[in-house]
Amino acid sequence: MKHGYCLFILLSTFLSAQKLQVVDSESGKPVANARIVLSEQLVYTNEDGFAPVSDNSRDFEISAAGFKKEKFKNFSSVIKLQPAFKDIEEVKIVSVDIKKLFEDIFKNYQKKYYDEPSVYDVIMKNKSFDNDKLYFMAISEAKLWSKTNWYNYKDGYNKRYDDIIQLQLNNVKYLKINSENSVFSAKTNEVNHDYIGSFFFNHEVNRVLDCIKYKNSKYSGTLVSEDGDEELINFKVRTSYNVTLEGSLRFDKTDKVITFCQVTYNQEELPAEKKTAVDGREYTIKGGIATYTYEFYKKDGVYVPAVSRVESDGLTYFYKDETHVKKSVREIIYNTFAKSDKKGLDPKVDFNKNIWENIAVKDDKESTVLLSKEEQEFINEK
Repeated sequence: MKHGYCLFILLSTFLSAQKLQVVDSESGKPVANARIVLSEQLVYTNEDGFAPVSDNSRDFEISAAGFKKEKFKNFSSVIKLQPAFKDIEEVKIVSVDIKKLFEDIFKNYQKKYYDEPSVYDVIMKNKSFDNDKLYFMAISEAKLWSKTNWYNYKDGYNKRYDDIIQLQLNNVKYLKINSENSVFSAKTNEVNHDYIGSFFFNHEVNRVLDCIKYKNSKYSGTLVSEDGDEELINFKVRTSYNVTLEGSLRFDKTDKVITFCQVTYNQEELPAEKKTAVDGREYTIKGGIATYTYEFYKKDGVYVPAVSRVESDGLTYFYKDETHVKKSVREIIYNTFAKSDKKGLDPKVDFNKNIWENIAVKDDKESTVLLSKEEQEFINEK
């Protein structure tokens, strides 16, 4: 039996909103996840390279992984970005001590990134796939509050999530669930630091260092290009327990801060694990590939988050005679930043539950949500 639930709001002002597309200047292909820093807010391009930008926008900056950062005086419906380098063989490869770099970032994290109470207007997007079929999508405007902008492991272990982060769902723009009996999901009672920890870059820095420092791990880092004060560095880590990491980061030499980091974990060689769900069901899970992305920008002299994105693919569940290959995305785009106090938000979601079960708080401000073709097709499905 198939059950469907769909809630979405189509605003006429949004449908008619001006947009621009960012493309590769050489191939003409759309550039996804390009960051656009406007005078009052920050937005990102969707999977098709489009972003909601007003045609009267002036003096904005666009950057994307693998491309040169550029500033634009005036609006254009199509923006062409130049690749950071044409051929890796044309670039002199310089070795980088990636262990030392991450250790310095972790040790001085609170000096390098804003660590006081702050509040952000964000766009939060969640998508889930089962056996390549998109069955869940939620996109909401929200407010996100953080006491320190870094993950506290002690509070996380004790599930004191409100002391770390608070979230207030303001406008649920799209919420659609196509659940079938064939879709498998299960929860356990295990403490998973990644659930809340992955909101924060210090959690990722610590995890990379754990992999580097693990007995008999091998690692390397290379400087592959420079653009002014910014270096593009690639790195690899091979652990002795058969997890491999491949990553890319942008490092500001003047401020000695990582402004962009993307790390992909390949866990396909790990042995399968047996699990027991809270409802007593027993199943087996096999690791896949997970990618964590973080980006920062300088606002009023301090580095604040621009985006955090967690993507997983190939995570496989075996239950009875069923096989379920999972894929998911959780993305948070930080549109605005403001200093705050230690009081936090009221009301706020309960992170110990499914956050999409919480009642949204109405907040009528212009939307910065722009669906990709795939997402619009999913919404249009009957």
